[in-house]
Amino acid sequence: MEIIWIILQFVVILGLLIFFHELGHFLASKAVGIPVLEFGFGYPPRMVRLFTWKGTEVTLNWIPFGGFIKAQGETDDKVEGGMASAPAWKRLIIMISGPLMNFIVGIIVLIVMYTALGTPASNQVLISSISDNSPAQTAQLAVGDIILEVDDVPVESIEGLQATIKEKAGSELSLLVQRGEETLEIRLTPRVNPPEGQGAVGIGLSNPLKPMPFFKAIGYSFETAYMQAKQTIMLPVNLIKGSIPASDARIVGFKGIFDIYNQAGQMDEETSVAMAQPLPIYRMSVIAMVSIAFGLTNLLPIPMLDGGQILFLLPELFFKKAIPRKVVNTVNTVFFMLLILLMVYITIMDFVKPIF
Repeated sequence: MEIIWIILQFVVILGLLIFFHELGHFLASKAVGIPVLEFGFGYPPRMVRLFTWKGTEVTLNWIPFGGFIKAQGETDDKVEGGMASAPAWKRLIIMISGPLMNFIVGIIVLIVMYTALGTPASNQVLISSISDNSPAQTAQLAVGDIILEVDDVPVESIEGLQATIKEKAGSELSLLVQRGEETLEIRLTPRVNPPEGQGAVGIGLSNPLKPMPFFKAIGYSFETAYMQAKQTIMLPVNLIKGSIPASDARIVGFKGIFDIYNQAGQMDEETSVAMAQPLPIYRMSVIAMVSIAFGLTNLLPIPMLDGGQILFLLPELFFKKAIPRKVVNTVNTVFFMLLILLMVYITIMDFVKPIF
């Protein structure tokens, strides 16, 4: 039953990533004045028409390897006001908008993730562990308590607290601690000669985490997206150099992505990650990674992908000489079939040689 729930999660998330990609194309088409006839999930043949919105049919299709929008006059430059007859700059905006939307979604997820992970509050001290048979355990201190004061003196750093405890070893002292919504006073006596590996009170200390400042989270998010893009672009070069083993550069399909997502879910369940806000960090990381990878993949200069369509536009943009529409349509059709076969092969390999 649990695996069914995970599969449903994955299908919904993947569907949303495809939706946002096509939404980018859709909004750009509307913005430059090109009508959209169909907004499809999966590739034809059509399974069912879900609904129609402002002249655009939203459909579900049988081949579950992506999605598309069908703009008016997409393959016929004789259709007035259609996409194929539109100026090259309009088509360029439409092609770029899908991958751009995936980058935006990935960065937004990363921003939420980094904000949730938080940043240490250096002016606060949190109890991260308690040793057995220690004064802290006897006094019933708890992991997660925040020490506010020692003998009515505010605690402002780990170092300051450690110095105070060392100074008052052998004498009873009063700790004011915050436990959830409660504030408690706890009295204990630090040991003069604690067992090896333990401190005078028998507690491990760290700084509690607070939500990361928004602009700092944005900076980390863009840095992460940049590193992923750089690694992807440099992958062929590193393979040729031998810097990366060929086994580590394996292409995965939807089954492989699901395996990664499922593994991330298990890590979220099993691993205790200190965070300012509790969120499924590992799954969020995978979602951001997949969204950014989806955007990068679609920019590859391969016909049928957005990058391939941009490639076809270059002669028209720079030399005012368009590639004949018949040639473009033929190449797109051939590569559409090849891409479908490639996706089928990759999916089979995901089953034959699972990533985990």
